[in-house]
Amino acid sequence: MNSQAMTLEQIREQGLAVLRTNLGIVGMVRFLQQSETGWGNYTAEREQWLGDPDLKELAKKIQTSHPDRETLT
Repeated sequence: MNSQAMTLEQIREQGLAVLRTNLGIVGMVRFLQQSETGWGNYTAEREQWLGDPDLKELAKKIQTSHPDRETLT
């Protein structure tokens, strides 16, 4: 089957079938748990990206991004 013609659901199903065949159920689950864990420290990185804006600053950014919204006070 051509992977470019497959839907995302079909790709996921086929990928899970390959994992299950080659790793067994337990190995497949352990692999998926490992892959979904992620890495890094999101909280610390988020602080670097966003800083520590106050509520009024956030409201102003929302209003600027969405001018059709009512004024938040």
